[in-house]
Amino acid sequence: MEFLVRTENLLPPETSDETRERLRAAERERAQQLRAAGTLKRLWRVPGRNATVGLYEAEDPAVLHEALTSLPMWKWMDVRVEALATHPQER
Repeated sequence: MEFLVRTENLLPPETSDETRERLRAAERERAQQLRAAGTLKRLWRVPGRNATVGLYEAEDPAVLHEALTSLPMWKWMDVRVEALATHPQER
């Protein structure tokens, strides 16, 4: 199944620069792992916001949830997921 995943990072403003950099590096590394596994297909930034839109592929919503909760910034993210279905014109 494919999923459109919108995330916004809500890391508290008082988070130190050192902690922010450590989390960003860990987030990049985990995203690369998800990409290598074929789970993260595409990723876009949302200009002007600390947000992304991603195209993910997972066996089912539970597997997607596991992937998303494995992200180091998970607990500071606002996440919206839309399951995608193939349009008849794509067949």
